Amino acid sequence: MSRLPARRTEWGAVLVPVVVMVAIGVWGLDRGGMWRDEAATFQVARRSVPQIWHLLHNVDAVHGLYYLLMHVVLAVHPGEVLLRLPSVVGAAATAGLVAALGTRLCRPRVGLWAGLLYAVTPMAGHYAQEGRSYALVSAGVAGATLLLLRAVRGGRWWPYGVVVAVTCVLHEFAVLVLLAHACTLALARVPGRVWRGWACTAGAAVLVLLPLVLVSRGQAAQVAWLSAPDGRSAERLVRQFAGPSRAMLGPYLVLVAAAVWRPGLRREVSLAGVALPLLVIPPAVLMGVSQITPLYDERYVLYSLAGAPLLAAAGAERLAGAVRRMRPAGGWTPTGPLGPGDDGRPTGGVVSGGRPLPVPRRPVPSTGAVALQEAPRLVVPDGRVVVRRPSWLRRQGGTLFGVLAVCGALVLQFPLLRADRSAAHRPDDLAAVSAVVARHVRPGDPVLFLPSLERRSALTYPAGFRGVRDVALDVPAAEDGTLYGREAGPGELRRRLAGLTYVWVVSESYALRPSWTPWSPTERAKLAVVNEEFVTRAEYVRPGLTLRLYVRRGLSRPGG
Repeated sequence: MSRLPARRTEWGAVLVPVVVMVAIGVWGLDRGGMWRDEAATFQVARRSVPQIWHLLHNVDAVHGLYYLLMHVVLAVHPGEVLLRLPSVVGAAATAGLVAALGTRLCRPRVGLWAGLLYAVTPMAGHYAQEGRSYALVSAGVAGATLLLLRAVRGGRWWPYGVVVAVTCVLHEFAVLVLLAHACTLALARVPGRVWRGWACTAGAAVLVLLPLVLVSRGQAAQVAWLSAPDGRSAERLVRQFAGPSRAMLGPYLVLVAAAVWRPGLRREVSLAGVALPLLVIPPAVLMGVSQITPLYDERYVLYSLAGAPLLAAAGAERLAGAVRRMRPAGGWTPTGPLGPGDDGRPTGGVVSGGRPLPVPRRPVPSTGAVALQEAPRLVVPDGRVVVRRPSWLRRQGGTLFGVLAVCGALVLQFPLLRADRSAAHRPDDLAAVSAVVARHVRPGDPVLFLPSLERRSALTYPAGFRGVRDVALDVPAAEDGTLYGREAGPGELRRRLAGLTYVWVVSESYALRPSWTPWSPTERAKLAVVNEEFVTRAEYVRPGLTLRLYVRRGLSRPGG
């Protein structure tokens, strides 16, 4: 029974951040239209399993497990909210696991602070509302880290291996967490048996991942748009992890520095020894590799964010301890052990100068010393020691102060969180594209998508394109095993366009600039024909979209 209150405290420290993260995640979840990456999830996950399997042989193998998971989720009801709901669950699980790590490695209030700080970080809130795998990957990494602690302390290794393998298959760059975990073990100076258990488990997880790596290497053209990260990329990542607000960055870095300053060399896993490698190693390695082959994007290392609030909370705990040590000691000098009297209350001991003694918490069996509880008062009437319990506020004041500090961080970053709940805060809004087309394009009108990936708006929100003629499409996307379908070759496309008196072009803004030179012959044919044989009659522009009506030269208005 004596352990029950402590268990309740630990569970409370874990569950409160989960609730807060769920609240932030579902706030504005129905913001509206999907953007391009979410649209890829939506339209692929709605295909049949054989069609998804066909796709993965050509493109997006790295997201294969996630697409299969979302196929099951969207079978319930295909829509924006359900598309994003698994990410809310993943982010909430990560917040709880961060709190559990802080509780396990330090104490419940450190876990509470770390979990809450994770939940109010705008980067966590952003990806909690993305219909992509990154929030779930973060949960997997945090769960694997917690299982690593259990295995190091005598637990079984296979649960750790299973979670690592599944997380890596969910997104292959999660494999970098193994480097962070190896650094954690090295800092803890664990014995050889632990290294052997970890190495076998990590090796098995890498073997499971290897086929996916081999397939995805053949699809490297998908990330050809990435560039090598530089100092600005690192600075942006630091700001994303600490919170983009300037008022957050300085205090956050001070707390992190306090956590890692002279952490000690004890032969055990410490909070700093877990959080610092998790925070630093995966981004640093991916940035380093990306100097040769660009692969880095901040979302690929979202799971490293978990290390930042853990270090900040540990730094706050260390500073709080320093403040306590600077308080006056109280002037007592114990000269003997304290023990219970006949009535069960603590008695004995010698009080120096009639001043209060601390209450003994528990004996230390190995030395017979007494561990002293901090700050309770003892009054000595008639030679007996009587306990006066400190008030609830005195006992929990430090915890509440930390929670209030996190609330202050939430207030500072609230404008960022609120802005992120708007569809306009994403790179594009495909629902808005579909709505513009529905207002201006009639059923039966011919349409060109420039480039072909702009067809994603028609695949995701087909209502606005109902009845239009897709001039360039040769094989639909699901049948072709691609994201956007296969288009006709340049010669066939020219033949199809030759019979048209007008055509609508749904385009990315950059595609109509004279400086853009597409690599695809079909895309070059589209540009050549519309520029040489047609003139612009009408144009509708909105962020992420240019809709133009082209009419054949010599005609005054559309017809045919």
